[in-house]
Amino acid sequence: MSGESSARSAAIEALEEAGVAGDIGAEPIGRYHYTKEKKNRGIDCGVDVYPLHVRHQLLNWPEKGRREAVWLPIAEAALRVGEPELRQIIMSFRKNFVGG
Repeated sequence: MSGESSARSAAIEALEEAGVAGDIGAEPIGRYHYTKEKKNRGIDCGVDVYPLHVRHQLLNWPEKGRREAVWLPIAEAALRVGEPELRQIIMSFRKNFVGG
């Protein structure tokens, strides 16, 4: 997002996509890659992942009709993720930041 730090952009995305707001970490905890389909061609994308200490969740948010927000244990959330690199980041977060 133009004019925003990467961390602030991540916080804005979390609010728009999941309706969650809170304290965002200043540094990414990992990076993963995926292929985004755009105009019938694949574009390789790299995504920095930031930790967010959720303070509240909105009842309505911009992408509510297009996305479903579900609270899960970390291990179960990791199993639902399709990108192996992101799954690994989630499990690493569990070990390094949540204690288990």
